[in-house]
Amino acid sequence: MSSATLTTSASNAARRGNAWGRRLLILSAWLVFVLFLLLPLLVVVSQALQKGFGPFFEAIIEPDALAALRLTLLAVAISVPLNLVFGVAAAWCVSKYEFRGKSILVTLIDLPFSVSPVIAGLVYVLLFGAQGFFGPWLREHDIQIIFAVPGIVLATLFVTVPFVARELIPLMQEQGTQEEEAARLLGANGLQMFWHVTLPNIKWGLIYGVVLCTARAMGEFGAVSVVSGHIRGYTNTLPLHVEILHNEYNHIAAFSVASLLLLMALLILLLKQWSESRINKLKASADEE
Repeated sequence: MSSATLTTSASNAARRGNAWGRRLLILSAWLVFVLFLLLPLLVVVSQALQKGFGPFFEAIIEPDALAALRLTLLAVAISVPLNLVFGVAAAWCVSKYEFRGKSILVTLIDLPFSVSPVIAGLVYVLLFGAQGFFGPWLREHDIQIIFAVPGIVLATLFVTVPFVARELIPLMQEQGTQEEEAARLLGANGLQMFWHVTLPNIKWGLIYGVVLCTARAMGEFGAVSVVSGHIRGYTNTLPLHVEILHNEYNHIAAFSVASLLLLMALLILLLKQWSESRINKLKASADEE
């Protein structure tokens, strides 16, 4: 048998082996997806609709559920724009300038990824609670942060700080400063340079970061649970409302509200996929150029 034949046989055997390995990996991935992602989601929906659509809609439009929905959306509406401003400013500083403490700033941005949300909530209680560091001053001025909306917003802000900044920093570092410098030489001021040069280059990454930040803010449980006080109709977000209903063995209502969270998460996921596809297309076109 010639060496060419042996080489061809070995190549075919390797190809068959690779094909079987690829199929096994794909099958394993689908199995994990079905068991750990799809099946729990189907269980949530089936349990929510166990007694029909009547109890399902009653649980969603119940006053405490609507109050929890409003508070969740309020926390998102406040925390996401603030994180957007912070994320753009932090990414601009880190990617465009060299300064002392730059590495410390980047580390602090990543801090919420490594600190437990429950610990963050406890820190806020120690700072702003009735017996906390600022507690006497806040009580004297009739300001309530813990067990009120401001505490929930602060906790949500903490856990969502990294998402916009972490999405923009590598993107802006990759783009460099040439276009901004050219705009400055042509007489553009800082606002014009940002609006007409920087923002168009980062808009899809910015949208992607905002989508991730929104998803995290809507589903936050740990930090919000510590600072909320679980006051029904006042300081309960949707995840906390689901927990209370589950602890009361009101499973139909708990799964119904959970399915509402699931629907919102799916909408966020679609936005994430859309923005991610736009980013990939922009990267592909940039590579071709």
